[in-house]
Amino acid sequence: MTHSFPIRVYYEDTDMGGIVYYANYLKYIERARSDWVRSLGIDQLAMKADDGLVFAVRRAECDYLGPARLDEELEVQTRIESVTGARLMMEQIVLRGADRLFCAHVTIVCINDAGQPARLPANIRLLLH
Repeated sequence: MTHSFPIRVYYEDTDMGGIVYYANYLKYIERARSDWVRSLGIDQLAMKADDGLVFAVRRAECDYLGPARLDEELEVQTRIESVTGARLMMEQIVLRGADRLFCAHVTIVCINDAGQPARLPANIRLLLH
């Protein structure tokens, strides 16, 4: 299952060289993950209110492969690599057409209100398999 999320590069996304500032790719993939979770029917506000759980990024390994520039249309593709009882590993790629500009391998975990690790809820694990 691959989720696709469109992004347009705005002036505020660029650096003095006119290309997307490196940290903004992390914002792009975060937006794409949030949209993907929403598309699965997972209500993160209810998850926090009812279960005291939130998703958190545990690890992100990123490769910057090419520059994106002002007003370009990009696409973030999100794909699950694996799911365990406590972790969700995914690959996220930022594309401009067929060109790969950025690739990240991201590990997501759940944490409770005290900031301690928690198992992914069973209903969510079922959605991801």
